[in-house]
Amino acid sequence: MIQSIRLLSEVGAFQRTDAGGQLPMSKLAFIYAENGRGKTTLAAILRSLGNNDPLPIMERKRLGSTNPPHIVINDNTTNSAVFENGAWTNPFSDIAVFDDQFVSENVCSGMVVEPSHRQNLHELIIGAQGVQLNNELQVHIERVEKHNRDQQANSVAISADMRGPYNVETFCALEQRPGIDDAIQESERNLAAARDADAVLKQGKFVPPSLPTFDLDSVAKLLDSDLPNLEENAAARVQDHVAKLGDRGESWVSSGMERVARLNADADTDNDLCPFCAQELSESALIGHYQAYFSDAYQALNDSIRETIHKLKDEHFGDIPAAFERDVAILAQAGKFWSQYVDIPHYEINTVEVALAWKEAFNAVLTALQAKQKNPLQKHAVDDQVIEKVEAFNKKRAAITTEFDALVDKNAQIDLVKEKAAAADVSILENDLVKLSALKKRYETDTAALCDAYNAEKTAKEETEAKRDAARSALNAYRQNVFPRYENSINSYLEHFNASFRLQSVTSVNNRSGSSCSYSVLINDVSVPISTQNDGEPTFRNTLSAGDRNALALAFFFASLDVDPNKSQKTVVIDDPMTSLDEHRTLATIQQMRLLCRSVSQLIVLSHSKTFLCNLWTDSLSDSVEQSAIKIVRANAGSTLASWDVNQDCITEHDKRHKLVSSYIRSSVDVNDRAVAEALRPILESFMRVAYPTHFRPGDLLGRFIGRCLNVEGSTEEILSEADRVELRALLDYANNFHHDSNTAWRTALINDTELLDFARRTLAFTRR
Repeated sequence: MIQSIRLLSEVGAFQRTDAGGQLPMSKLAFIYAENGRGKTTLAAILRSLGNNDPLPIMERKRLGSTNPPHIVINDNTTNSAVFENGAWTNPFSDIAVFDDQFVSENVCSGMVVEPSHRQNLHELIIGAQGVQLNNELQVHIERVEKHNRDQQANSVAISADMRGPYNVETFCALEQRPGIDDAIQESERNLAAARDADAVLKQGKFVPPSLPTFDLDSVAKLLDSDLPNLEENAAARVQDHVAKLGDRGESWVSSGMERVARLNADADTDNDLCPFCAQELSESALIGHYQAYFSDAYQALNDSIRETIHKLKDEHFGDIPAAFERDVAILAQAGKFWSQYVDIPHYEINTVEVALAWKEAFNAVLTALQAKQKNPLQKHAVDDQVIEKVEAFNKKRAAITTEFDALVDKNAQIDLVKEKAAAADVSILENDLVKLSALKKRYETDTAALCDAYNAEKTAKEETEAKRDAARSALNAYRQNVFPRYENSINSYLEHFNASFRLQSVTSVNNRSGSSCSYSVLINDVSVPISTQNDGEPTFRNTLSAGDRNALALAFFFASLDVDPNKSQKTVVIDDPMTSLDEHRTLATIQQMRLLCRSVSQLIVLSHSKTFLCNLWTDSLSDSVEQSAIKIVRANAGSTLASWDVNQDCITEHDKRHKLVSSYIRSSVDVNDRAVAEALRPILESFMRVAYPTHFRPGDLLGRFIGRCLNVEGSTEEILSEADRVELRALLDYANNFHHDSNTAWRTALINDTELLDFARRTLAFTRR
């Protein structure tokens, strides 16, 4: 509660006034000022004090002054609020102000309702508790907006080249895939195979080259063979003789024995003949040994040796090594081709080394067999050199075979490649590869850092959005109770103000910038929106008069106080609630302000209308509310505060005239008898307007009124009785002596005290009827 205005300096019309410190302000405080004296400035100062906003004061700095505004206001305790150096030291928060600024901020600017009005009205309706909830909501909304901006910045940093076919959110949400490089390689191979499907389908699989073995066991067994049934003596004699024959002697003899058999068969003789000299051989003991030695068994052994040598050459000689090298070359070509599509194990075949080892092993085995062939019945063992050569070859063969087996194992994968290539869709494979490449890029160090920042911002945004939604739910729950009450309260005030319209659908609206209020005006049961996109349609602007808009603004203000839980602690300031168009709402406004005064800490009413303030003052006297009155008056070139005797200004001219005549009747001392005489006719006229309003209208004359009374006298429409009409005529005849319209010498008409006293008594007696 404000107790006094101690100092107003260098603001508006106030240069410096200290008088306010001696002018107390009560629970119901009146401040009267003519237009231009500083009433609006004082309302702005109180608004600034309530919301701790220096702007309303700073923009009213006294023109031409070099000193800043300086204001001191006391409350009903020991606190003082001082405005100095552009700020309040101790603002009073519980102040609510109704003035033109309230209307322009919360209702309309002129005839137009802007979005800002609807937002401010929303805060007005929901009050301090709702504003706190709404502020919490706005904080979260602003944070979400900041998250959006930051997330957008993070999104821009993740270029399309990085994320490939994905949008930023999907790209950053990709899960890391183990073995991504292998997956990319496989995808690349599948795509390459699909693009070259014809070649893939034509290309053969791995067929390992043939590399024969050496059967040393069979060779060793053959080398160790002889004729077990041959007599030792015969064998010795033959071998001794063959030895004398030199190299290949045994073969030569063996061949000769075959010829002996053919020759004898051709000669048709029983005696064996020498193929060389044709002499009979029956006498030769050696021939007998030859026959025993070179028997069928011997021939079979020779055949076995010869066949083994032929087989050795068939498998290891001639075109065989060249075919092997050719197969290895073909294998290498296949490996090079298939390495584009599957993992081909590394292999290395040095065909020169293999050929050399192969040749050495072949020659060693062949030499051993040839030695046996020269002397079939002589047992031979496989010497170490042959074994060494064959083992060297076998090692290379085993190594090559292992490598060949590894290649052959890839044939299953090759079959799969062929199958996929035959049924592949290149565009799908291309898309898969692009996705895999993007996935790999996603988890590269630099990109991962960008995505981590994006995801962190996204998570933070989601958390803030959850808080925002919770705050909005709390606000909505609160508004569901407040808005219906507020609508009912507004319409109740509009009814009291004799307004021809009501409000409907007073609801809250959430939008991107915050919350606002929406409503419609109901006129003649027709809903009129506060705004429209189409010209020529009824709206708030063209359906409400200036007086209606003022009444609506005041209803908004009163209703906002009704839903304020801190209403009882409020100092309410009302600046000029009435306009010239609101005269028919004067009594209703006064009644509502009297009710308001009972429920708030203090009511301060400012107005340029003495009549309005006097009526409120007079009507409030019976409320047992402490009242005080201040007026703003001219002081040199500015304004100052002064005490105002409201009771004196509340006396009407009729009251003054009545008091003057009554005083004269009591005593003529210090009373102007001419003024008494001049007052008699106005007293009678005022009485007639009240007593007979139908027959004596404003501007009417008493003479004509008396004539009308005479015309209906004695009828059912009689106005005055005959005695009253005669008395009124007598009183008027006397009073007309002192009025210019009935006596040109009215200023100099003589006055007799006894006569005047008689007519004064009779006039007051007549008006007491």
